[in-house]
Amino acid sequence: MVVLASEVAKRSDKLGGLIAALPLVTVLALIWLHVENQPKEKLSNHAWYTFWYVLPTLPMFLAFPFLYQRISFWLTLICCVAITLVCFAALAYLLRPFGIDLL
Repeated sequence: MVVLASEVAKRSDKLGGLIAALPLVTVLALIWLHVENQPKEKLSNHAWYTFWYVLPTLPMFLAFPFLYQRISFWLTLICCVAITLVCFAALAYLLRPFGIDLL
């Protein structure tokens, strides 16, 4: 999938981004859990937590093009990982009072 997304992105930024954004790992994990006869609650919880874990990754996709225009590729990636970790910690902290425990 990585090769497919990157090859398509060489020709079309939009289509490459769409392919990269598809939740293929999640769909495959849900199928696998279903095939293994896991309870519905297990599959539902997997989808629920995947949603919350995706949210803190979104700012990285906005920061990357901004940072990459100004600093090197590798430093941009490091900064994006740091942004994601900070966003994850903040989201976990903000959601805890609502009974959503991400850690």
